[in-house]
Amino acid sequence: MASKPWGGRFGEKTDRRVEQFTESISFDRRLFEHDIRASIAHAEMLAHVGLITHDECQQIVRGLSDIRAEIEADQFEFVLEREDVHMHVEAALIDRLGDVGRKLHTARSRNDQVATDVKLWVRDGLDRIGARLTDLQRALVDAAERHREVILPGYTHLQRAQPVLAPHYFLAYVEKFARDRDRLTDTRRRLNVLPLGAAALAGTTLPIDRDHVAKALGFEGVAANSMDVSSDRDFALESVFDLTMIAEHLSGWAEEWVLWSTQEFSFLALPDAICTGSSIMPQKKNPDVLELIRGRTARVIGALNTLLVLIKGLPLAYNRDLQEDKEPIFDAFDTVEACLELAAVVVAGATLRADRIAERLDEGFLDATTLMEYLISQGVPQRSAHEVIGHLVSLCEQKGCRRLVDLPDDDFAKAHPNLGPGVKSVLGVANAVKAFRSHGSTAPDQVEKQLAAWKTRLLPSSGS
Repeated sequence: MASKPWGGRFGEKTDRRVEQFTESISFDRRLFEHDIRASIAHAEMLAHVGLITHDECQQIVRGLSDIRAEIEADQFEFVLEREDVHMHVEAALIDRLGDVGRKLHTARSRNDQVATDVKLWVRDGLDRIGARLTDLQRALVDAAERHREVILPGYTHLQRAQPVLAPHYFLAYVEKFARDRDRLTDTRRRLNVLPLGAAALAGTTLPIDRDHVAKALGFEGVAANSMDVSSDRDFALESVFDLTMIAEHLSGWAEEWVLWSTQEFSFLALPDAICTGSSIMPQKKNPDVLELIRGRTARVIGALNTLLVLIKGLPLAYNRDLQEDKEPIFDAFDTVEACLELAAVVVAGATLRADRIAERLDEGFLDATTLMEYLISQGVPQRSAHEVIGHLVSLCEQKGCRRLVDLPDDDFAKAHPNLGPGVKSVLGVANAVKAFRSHGSTAPDQVEKQLAAWKTRLLPSSGS
């Protein structure tokens, strides 16, 4: 039983079926870099407070660095009996250094060790996702610039509503992803406290210096309550919730572009490089990447649900249930990062079909609200103006007119005395867009200001 770090208490060898059931090395080996980084900081702290000598510390650091190099070179053997990445690294160190290697685990438990490793991994993951979001925002801003003059039909309830400038549309998603980045930053701030030093749950009687380790690992502080540290996975749930929001935003965008790329819409031309064909229908060009981005949102939502159920009802402090947190965490981060990477490629390669959009832009009476507000500006109550324009739209449909501007002048005059000959200066989608004034609207000057602001915010030198 000496091969197990806890074997002194036990008189029987662990059942092979139990080893297979309890192992986590098959998925937590990807924590090796963070485990070694935290172990080096821990060893340096032990030397700093005199619990090991500086020579022993140097031996440990060299040994851990060698182990890291072997794992990176795929020359390290992982075996079921050693359960997890933490035991693999420590056992390999002991194989090299003997009793010096056995000193590394002084004043720590696997409970605070794994919490530290996962926090380090998630913190790096949040930074990667933040960078991917920035890349996607830049691609959207570039798309907004490429399509500055295009007017789109805006939708509510998937019915044509009002005209909007294409840059206004693209910048709407820039705003959504900005909120996502803010959530990541906020989560990172709460995450960035050191668990190591809490030991199993009560702390340690040894004279450790947790601040020394926190500084070495880039944590802003140390966790205040050792029992909380041992059981805390709030940071994991919050991070995966943030990823779920990103996935939801990506899914809505992907659904929109799947529709826009259909013959029925014909708003969007997707590059061949991100589409696939059919094995039986030679004419097909399928938006599979967009469909998979939409579909993989389910995996991220599933990961969040798994974590929420996992921690439900767990008593203080550590419980082995928490071993099950890593696979959903890893999968959520991997999925969202891959989706963000390809989303930026899709946005960069896609082109709005301005001619096809313009052909049908007058359908749906997109200028009706602008005409209503024209009446309001002349003192007509909103409800009254709304009813007047509703009757005009109905009249258009009865007469087979596609546009309000096609109605004769006397129909406008009969509808309301304020709708004289000058009314046609506000009709049509181009005039409707020019009529907008409010801050944050699709008014051309407002859109230009927002586009310029985002270009500045997303400059590489701005640290975004």
